[in-house]
Amino acid sequence: MIIGLLVLTIGIIPIVLALSVRRLFKGSELSFGLLIYMILISIWQADIGILYFNNLFSERVILLLFRLFRIAPTFAIPVTFYVAYTIIKKYTPTFKDGHFNKLIGIVFTRKTLVVLLIWSTIIFIVNWTSLGIKGLKVEHFYHSSTTFYFPEYGPLFFLYIFHMSSFLLFLFLIFLLSKKILNKNMKDFLRTFSLCSLLLFITGFINFSPGTGAIASSIGVIIFSVLILLAFIKLNTIMTIQYNNLIERQKKMDYTGNLVGSLIHEMKNTVVVIKGFSKLLNQGNFPRNDFEKSSLEMIENAAQQLENLANEYREYIKHSKMDFKMEDINKIIELSIQFSNEIIKERQIEIEFVKNYRNLMAYVNGTYLKQVFINLIKNSSEAMAEQCTNRKIRIETDFIEENIIINLYDTGTGIPPQNWESIFDPFISSKNEGMGFGLPFVKKIIFEHRGDIQIMDSTPAGTHFQVRIPQFEFSNMS
Repeated sequence: MIIGLLVLTIGIIPIVLALSVRRLFKGSELSFGLLIYMILISIWQADIGILYFNNLFSERVILLLFRLFRIAPTFAIPVTFYVAYTIIKKYTPTFKDGHFNKLIGIVFTRKTLVVLLIWSTIIFIVNWTSLGIKGLKVEHFYHSSTTFYFPEYGPLFFLYIFHMSSFLLFLFLIFLLSKKILNKNMKDFLRTFSLCSLLLFITGFINFSPGTGAIASSIGVIIFSVLILLAFIKLNTIMTIQYNNLIERQKKMDYTGNLVGSLIHEMKNTVVVIKGFSKLLNQGNFPRNDFEKSSLEMIENAAQQLENLANEYREYIKHSKMDFKMEDINKIIELSIQFSNEIIKERQIEIEFVKNYRNLMAYVNGTYLKQVFINLIKNSSEAMAEQCTNRKIRIETDFIEENIIINLYDTGTGIPPQNWESIFDPFISSKNEGMGFGLPFVKKIIFEHRGDIQIMDSTPAGTHFQVRIPQFEFSNMS
């Protein structure tokens, strides 16, 4: 009975960890899956510990409790699947093999989860009959006088073995999926989780041998708990540091916001001067060549864009909203390319705009969206090293289920995968003179359009940005 109490005490550790997980990731679906998973580990230990209470309970009671507690290892399979499903749904791991992406999308669905729950229920019911577990027999703990009950398995017990073996498949998938998650901290945690769970699996299978005293899994639970606890502490520490950094950045943003009003006022005064003199030059009677005419026209257009942007900023600060209307995305991108012409020429970059549709109308704020593409073109231009011979930016538009897709490819030096998320945070810049406002501005504007921007791929040969925005006011993002 002492050994049984020890096993039950060890089983409490995962429950404590489960509550810590829930507190750390409060409200997330992933934390719910991990919570259930570790509660099942605790119940699994109770399933083992009850076998050592042969001096306290009758064989019938112990058999009843043993079959009941078998719910834990049996339903660990769909719970592990749920963890993998949540990873795919929330953290969108991306594989370069398109066919593998499609396979993951087909397999990891709610329907598969329901099928696994039904199958696990069948296995659980079989274990309640003599076909799964016939009864209990008395065994000795390592040839000592200590005795305990050990289950006698029925003819259909191979179904339970097959069922539990699928646990390996889902652990492998979690490990594989974790490698494709951009969030490095979550990646490291899930890698530790899958490897520690593999250790639990191995020690659990050792329990099928009576000679181990049905206690091998308790050793696995102790190691699992210690390693997962260390992973939690590390993750929590990193999250605390990131939160403090976020607070500091927010303070900077608040201070910056206070300056915006006065900056807009001064910018508008400067724009008035630029527009005034450009009009005087246009109204002059002296002859001009084509280059001078186009340059003056560009100055007027740029000044008008600057004035529109200042007005939009002012309205956004006052009312926290943007004005939207149906505009042609192709035209917005073309104007953005024109405004970026000097940057393109100066850095000797070839820019290609592939229009798959003649008109691509969408419910947007044209002024802000122009600035988004100007920022993206500028960012891609600056990512190209001086020694780079293939200096090219390609922009391609597409349309899928009421969603406008804009793909931008460059031949820059690339972005490390661990920075794919952080580059959209303010005050983070890889350039010495940069303030880290360009891409955060882009992300903010795309979000205001109910869309998203992501890095789809990035290598030393270049980066692929993808912008997705709904076409109509009431379109749903797919």
